[in-house]
Amino acid sequence: MAYHALNEKTLPDYLRGRPAVAARFDRGADLSVKEVGDGNLNLVFIVANRDEPDQAVIAKQALNYLRVAGESWPLTRERMRFESLAMQTYNRLCPGLVPEIYDYDEEMSLMVMEYLGSHEIMRKALVERWRFPKFVDHISTFLVSSLFYTSDFSLPGVQKKEMQARFINPHLNKLQEDFVYTNPYISSPENKWNPLMDSEVEAIRADAGVKAEIAQMKAAYMTHAEALIHADLHTGSIMLNETDTRVIDPEFCFFGPMAYDVGAVLQNLVLNCLSHFGHTPDRAQREEYQDYVLGLVRGVWNEFARKLDEVWKAHPEGDLMPARYWESAGGTDAFATFRRATILRLLQETAGHGGVKFLRRMMGIVNVWDIESITDIRKRAVAEKAAIRIGVRWLMDRSRVTSVDDLIRVVKEEIAGIQT
Repeated sequence: MAYHALNEKTLPDYLRGRPAVAARFDRGADLSVKEVGDGNLNLVFIVANRDEPDQAVIAKQALNYLRVAGESWPLTRERMRFESLAMQTYNRLCPGLVPEIYDYDEEMSLMVMEYLGSHEIMRKALVERWRFPKFVDHISTFLVSSLFYTSDFSLPGVQKKEMQARFINPHLNKLQEDFVYTNPYISSPENKWNPLMDSEVEAIRADAGVKAEIAQMKAAYMTHAEALIHADLHTGSIMLNETDTRVIDPEFCFFGPMAYDVGAVLQNLVLNCLSHFGHTPDRAQREEYQDYVLGLVRGVWNEFARKLDEVWKAHPEGDLMPARYWESAGGTDAFATFRRATILRLLQETAGHGGVKFLRRMMGIVNVWDIESITDIRKRAVAEKAAIRIGVRWLMDRSRVTSVDDLIRVVKEEIAGIQT
């Protein structure tokens, strides 16, 4: 079948012709279709049996242009192939932490997967001040499993490089290189921001020191092929409930810096923390929930660091310093020192990539719903100005960071200065 974009009318007949998908529904089922995509990249539909709503799937199709920018901005549909490959890899390395994949049609750039009807998009649930007792454990496990087991810490060098070759994703890499690390800090037509932020935006664009450090982080993004990274792991790419957590939407995946994924998770949690200056007017209620969210930040990093150290110590099979390398006097202690130094480096790079991502969300092509949904632009500017200050401090002071509490302290100091 030649590629064409599907819609709510044409999708049911297409899916009935896909045996792996048709088997998910009763024969002759009356299928309902609802588009639920966020409008940035792809078409996303919920397809359900009207008579048996539990029989449902998600169908996701790539368009041949960047949807958030319009048809004038062409974009390869190959991203759906990368997402399918990533999902297969994650289902193997992180079972139960991503949706199950039922079908993939390369010609139609379309994937069909498990419908998570009992889950919520984390970003919106956090705005509603929900709590997720399993999140820290689940997301730290996902990060360690997806990153460690695709890195030189775990894999033989040839196997890692062969895997890396399957995830060369240049077109979406280019989007991130431009939209995260370059365009927000220069004049570019797609940039947008709160008009009350004009002076802050211009100050960042004129700050040579900040721009030099952003360039350092861009160089790391482009050249540090450490592990298979999701590369878009924000709270809009996590669906969860009180007992279950699933990571979705890895179409930006490639072999890049491990800290990029960790930084994205922590930075998005902080942005949600700041958003409550607009969403939660009661001060006591706001401060209590902000403390909860910052506790998630602390928990995610500490559990990631602890689990990474444990799994690396137990499985030093990769060609980067294999087990036999440490089989000498003092080797055990030297290996522990190397692991600690690596984890500290990852924390500092987490601060750097996270810091840049604070800035790009305030002055680039795509903001975050947590903050963008604040209707009063004055209240919105309170959160945005704090995000910029935090982002600059994370970025510029990253070499002095020794624990996640250093990052949280920055957030708390900036929050304490806000008059509400």
